[in-house]
Amino acid sequence: MAVLQREYGRRALLQQIRLSGRIPRIELADKTGISRATVTTITAELLQSGLIEEVPRADGGDARRGRPRVDLKIRGAARLVAGVKISQHRLSLVLLDFEGSQLATLETDLPAPVLSPQQMAEAIRTAVARLAETAGRSVEEVSGVGVGIAGLVEAGDGFVHWSPSLTDRNVQFGAVLAAELGRPAFVDNDANLVAEAERLFGLGQSQSDFIVITIESGVGMGLVLGGELYRGSRGCGAEFGHTKVHLDGALCRCGQRGCLEAYVADYALLREAAIVPGADPTAEPAKRLEALLKAARSGEPAAKSIVDRAGRMFAMGLANLVNIFDPALIILAGEQMQFDHLYADTVLGAIRTSIVQVDKPPPEVVIHKWGDLMWARGAAAYALDQVSDLALAEMGDHAA
Repeated sequence: MAVLQREYGRRALLQQIRLSGRIPRIELADKTGISRATVTTITAELLQSGLIEEVPRADGGDARRGRPRVDLKIRGAARLVAGVKISQHRLSLVLLDFEGSQLATLETDLPAPVLSPQQMAEAIRTAVARLAETAGRSVEEVSGVGVGIAGLVEAGDGFVHWSPSLTDRNVQFGAVLAAELGRPAFVDNDANLVAEAERLFGLGQSQSDFIVITIESGVGMGLVLGGELYRGSRGCGAEFGHTKVHLDGALCRCGQRGCLEAYVADYALLREAAIVPGADPTAEPAKRLEALLKAARSGEPAAKSIVDRAGRMFAMGLANLVNIFDPALIILAGEQMQFDHLYADTVLGAIRTSIVQVDKPPPEVVIHKWGDLMWARGAAAYALDQVSDLALAEMGDHAA
């Protein structure tokens, strides 16, 4: 068996076993198109390496032959991975075993909303150690750490062009983090990891083409086409929040003007909330945002103008996405999904009237009120994929 064929076979079979949960060898051959002889050879290698294990079939065995029938499944104890979601004020973490079972969670405050790359890496290292300790494990047992961060990220090498969470631009943050942790680190845009989590665990499991829009302190987007996450040629595509909706418009935190995010994100709304009569500029941001939306619902003119404009801009942006990609499903996720101003009937109606009209229903728009721990699970799933590849590479070219 040639080296490339063996590498492809190992990866394909491990992925199918993970997808199936538990599966007999004969079904592996049918589902992957790999010959039964090759399946037998490669699964023997995977068993020897400890990445998979045999388990008795639920229906027992062939009593006439006296041979118990077995399935193959991922061996949960083979590896541990951690997932980290970097938010504006805290870190949210999840620990998974190699099978994807959740072993522990942790949420911890950041010392400041914006940190240097080294300070952020140190905060993550401390949090991962605490997470492992919560599960009765040590940080040395963690094989890899996935991190979701807002901003422009090249996932291939963890290069962060810009992030609102970091003081510096153009940072090899993956390398900084790996050096601090002493183990592999995998960094991606947080919205991409939400899309991956939706594809693997959530509302996108039955869809090959869908879009996830995240609304938090900023606006993110994850795009799945043909069942695969789309990142673009530089690894930082699908930046919906930084598409332009107004020439020379409002200042965005990325430094440019007229970005969608500069009209829709919470910092954009709060920037103008001070003009609303009775606004309390000393209140916490969440309270100020809630007060703004309450004033808008009551008909206060200034508040209503701010919120209505955000809805119009958001509807225009989503309509443009539909016209370009024609997805089957759009998922709206994030902290602001607790408020309905961006998915009110008027906003959804504006989307429908702005898309190309054909004799088929428009894409379904659904709300998924993800918590940060679910975002962290997406980061952990990303790490699980990468650690799986590393584990297969460690097997080398030797057959069983």
